[in-house]
Amino acid sequence: MIRLRHKLLIQMFRLFDQLVLVLCAVGIIYFRPEILMRGGDHILEATFHIEDAIGMLILLIGWIGIFDYFIRYKADRLVALNTQLKSLLKASSLATFWLMIISVMFSVKSFNLLNIVLFFVIVTIIGIISRLAMRMVLLGARRSGYNYRFLLVVGANERALQVTRRINEKRELGYKIVGFVAETPEARDEWNANGEHEWKVLGLLRDLRGILTEERVDEIIVSLPVDSRFSDISEVVRSARDLGIVVRLMPDFSDGNFLLRNMHVEEFEEECVITLFRERLLMQLLLKRLVDASLSLIVLVLLSPLFLLVALLIKITSPGPVFFVQNRVGMNQRKFRLYKFRSMVVDAEAKMAELAHLNERDGPAFKIENDPRITRIGRFLRKTSIDELPQLLNVLSGEMSLVGPRPPLPDEVRKYEWLFRKRLSVKPGITCIWQISGRNHVSFDRWMEMDHEYVENWSLWLDLKILFKTVPAVLLSRGAS
Repeated sequence: MIRLRHKLLIQMFRLFDQLVLVLCAVGIIYFRPEILMRGGDHILEATFHIEDAIGMLILLIGWIGIFDYFIRYKADRLVALNTQLKSLLKASSLATFWLMIISVMFSVKSFNLLNIVLFFVIVTIIGIISRLAMRMVLLGARRSGYNYRFLLVVGANERALQVTRRINEKRELGYKIVGFVAETPEARDEWNANGEHEWKVLGLLRDLRGILTEERVDEIIVSLPVDSRFSDISEVVRSARDLGIVVRLMPDFSDGNFLLRNMHVEEFEEECVITLFRERLLMQLLLKRLVDASLSLIVLVLLSPLFLLVALLIKITSPGPVFFVQNRVGMNQRKFRLYKFRSMVVDAEAKMAELAHLNERDGPAFKIENDPRITRIGRFLRKTSIDELPQLLNVLSGEMSLVGPRPPLPDEVRKYEWLFRKRLSVKPGITCIWQISGRNHVSFDRWMEMDHEYVENWSLWLDLKILFKTVPAVLLSRGAS
């Protein structure tokens, strides 16, 4: 489940375009610009009949189909501005022609030649301005360090370098180049021998999993010859799929045609780009974010008296801050600061090394049943899971979700086996399948399997079921300690 904001923005553009078409048409019908241009000072009264409603419905259906055909409302960063504007011009031209046809069919006298031309001009200008404005907003955000995607390039060859330079030059695309992966030792040596390259070769194809483990990567561009490197491309795709990373193939037109049938295809400056693993559950993701934001806000407001009481008890019973703040690893290895009510002594993390021999958990996780670092009030907070409540702030800010794999520590992630990293392809959550399945009585490997099953089978309905099961699990302190 990748980030939702850009996709939501694109869908808002879909609605905006249709609103512009409708409002422009309605405005012309009621205000009759040709009369105002001749010095008229009054708006004609308009009557509305059932056939007008039918005509408007047919008009809308046609407009939606036209704009969907010419303007691909998708979160495609590699769509150039000139391509967007050409598509807009085609869509607005055909939409105007469709309006002319409907006007003749239903005898709408408001749409004479002058008003038809005016409609085309207004719709096109507003469309251009809106897209330019959005580009400027995104460019400003990306120059300020926001909304970037980290891009790894597979293929240390001249063509890959040229494509990467063109992507890097376009700041509005919002990409930061992580580095290159060489297809052969010879390609790596040739690259290193040329000191003029802006980016380093991070390793060979056989090192890809290690590179994805160490580096922050959101997307991979593969620029390899398909006919001779198909098995290598398949391995890249398989590794990326394990971690939920977007893959973009950029084959030559000559050898890429057979790949284009069932994949998402884009064009970037006359280059063919094939994108894999795009998130298709847009509405469910949108609803998930709305549920996260609304529920976390409501619960924070309702439980604010409890927050004050817990804060007071923590201060009275042990010296130190109310909140425990810790770096955790989120989606696609992005680090964030997780908030909890402090349930341990202030120097608890420093004492972890001394207590390592008492660890009762298998795998990289750390857990002691009767941990001596836990404070008096802390044991109650952990038993009732009240210490987890401040994570609602992380949910509200979008760093976490109500439901998702628990966010691991950076040290734990470094010890993960390859497939364990699948859980890092989604937002971490406050509760999950492991949380409602006895948590401390579940082995580490089984815990990772549960998270893997959650990612593979995610749906909004699954989230709701986990949320409902979390309530009795918390009330009965099932598996908590």
